[in-house]
Amino acid sequence: MGPMQEKLMAMFEPAISGLGYELWGLEYISQGKYSILRLYIDSENGVSVDACQKVSHQVSGILDVEDPISGQYSLEVSSPGLDRPLFSVDHYSRNVGATVKVRLRQAILGRRNFSAEIESVDKDEICLVDETGEAIVINLSDIDKANLVPKF
Repeated sequence: MGPMQEKLMAMFEPAISGLGYELWGLEYISQGKYSILRLYIDSENGVSVDACQKVSHQVSGILDVEDPISGQYSLEVSSPGLDRPLFSVDHYSRNVGATVKVRLRQAILGRRNFSAEIESVDKDEICLVDETGEAIVINLSDIDKANLVPKF
């Protein structure tokens, strides 16, 4: 997570917690003149459309006052879903034993994309075991994107 995302997380987290939700994570996707700020919220009871509207309204107020993003952007608030993105060490720790699809910032062992099971987490290092049984230790900062693979 870059400095912009960390600043926004710190800005929004207290207000979202105050509404009774967890700020699971956020993505800021810069697309030239028009960007997307996507927030993922969660709670023990799930996330309703009403919850997303409440959080969107609260966050919009903060954005209007703080004005941290220049240019036009669209604000999206949603549940992380079954294939939830993983942003923090805590997210990986909570999902030890689960399978994730991972995209790395740079190739390791000739691969950037793969599916693997979360074996363990130690500080910022995530140990994954791929389909061949090979263990791969990756620093959280080397992961570009990771999503849980839902089990049905």
